[in-house]
Amino acid sequence: MSTHDFDLFVIGGGSGGVRAARMAAQRGARVALAECLGEEGLGGTCVNVGCIPKKLYSYAAHYHDAFAESRGFGWELDGEPRLNWATLKANRAQEITRLNGVYGKLLRGSGVTVFNGFARIDGAHEITLATLNADGSPGHQCLTAKNILIATGGTPHVPHFTGREHVITSNEIFDLEPFPKRLLIVGGGYIACEFASIFNGLGSQVVQLYRGEQVLRGFDSEVRHFVAEEMRKSGVDLRLNAGVVDIRRTDDGLRAELEDGNVVMADAVLYATGRQPNVQGLGLEQVGVAQGAQGEVLVDDHYRTNVPSILAVGDVTNRVQLTPVALGEAMVVVDMLFGPPVGKSARQMSYEFIPTAVFTHPNIGTVGLTEEQARERLGEITVFRSEFKALRHTLSGSTERTLMKLVVETASDRVVGLHMVGAEAGEIVQGFAVAMKAGATKAVFDSTIGIHPTAAEEFVTMRDATRR
Repeated sequence: MSTHDFDLFVIGGGSGGVRAARMAAQRGARVALAECLGEEGLGGTCVNVGCIPKKLYSYAAHYHDAFAESRGFGWELDGEPRLNWATLKANRAQEITRLNGVYGKLLRGSGVTVFNGFARIDGAHEITLATLNADGSPGHQCLTAKNILIATGGTPHVPHFTGREHVITSNEIFDLEPFPKRLLIVGGGYIACEFASIFNGLGSQVVQLYRGEQVLRGFDSEVRHFVAEEMRKSGVDLRLNAGVVDIRRTDDGLRAELEDGNVVMADAVLYATGRQPNVQGLGLEQVGVAQGAQGEVLVDDHYRTNVPSILAVGDVTNRVQLTPVALGEAMVVVDMLFGPPVGKSARQMSYEFIPTAVFTHPNIGTVGLTEEQARERLGEITVFRSEFKALRHTLSGSTERTLMKLVVETASDRVVGLHMVGAEAGEIVQGFAVAMKAGATKAVFDSTIGIHPTAAEEFVTMRDATRR
């Protein structure tokens, strides 16, 4: 029998940590999970200040266009629709609180001991838990575990510059007060682009600045240029090769001086310039856990650190920062430590063909290699591309266009990249990701009957190669 207090101690109550704790407990392990339940509840970034509230606000923003487009379909609106920002925030907060409760019930119902406190690793098997006593005074508890799992995620990073104290991050954007009529967004990644689209749709005058030559670095080049133009068409003032010198508060709001000498006035400035692993105060240096240049926890193929009893999954490892990836990694760890479910094989994690959605307006959906990656890795490829106005917009009056693209390895005929910019791109690409994971060829795509009339059918009706 183990002499430790727990078989597994999980630090972090986000998606990966909760999944690992719950599944391990269901296998009969003695499991504890520590999370500081302050302003946020269980669920981590995704539930509290990430995927879920962002998607809810994206839905809200789409109604702006839907109201305008409805006229082309015969609907007559009395007056201009008006956003009640307070109602949106309150309803979002209510839903997040509900989800926090669901996570708590799942954990406790599985037999997980949940600690409300900050955990520090003091040894290969030792944890010190900092808590608050009933009278508000600080307290601590020393615990031991056979295995320790770090699942503390990441946090927004803001560079140091004059006026840094005036900016906000994606953690604060959801509860801004008052609603920002003028919003400056600095950054060119998916978070910056999503919030530019969202607040543009909600009614803000949005200026987005990015120091690079094009937003969404790492995505397919054609997709990057296409979505940037669509965002501009919808009203986002996107400025490339542009950066901020300083930000000052004035009687007319925040004054941002740019590197080119121009000035942007704003009611709020959102910095979405990257995220960094949440490792502050974990005690990793003292225990000797190896870390990378950004502070990320370095792990092997089995998610073990150089201290064998300490493991890590999710954003804190800075591998692939996606909630479903953290969930998959958590399941691999549980199967490895406590064995797979009866009659099943131990899970493996593959980082090939991970589907991704970006909730810009219009959405991006992508899986597999970009055209540039395919050329570099595979040599000869064939590209199929289609761009069109969606059927809905033949009556809506919108000028929004849809882009769909297949990248095929010529020698094997295998589809190695699939990309879409258009309505519900994420919903559409998810299904195709299954086919690509199974090794579908272009011939298989061609022999599949499309659903008509849909945008998705374009992926199985593209016959003429755009380039080879």
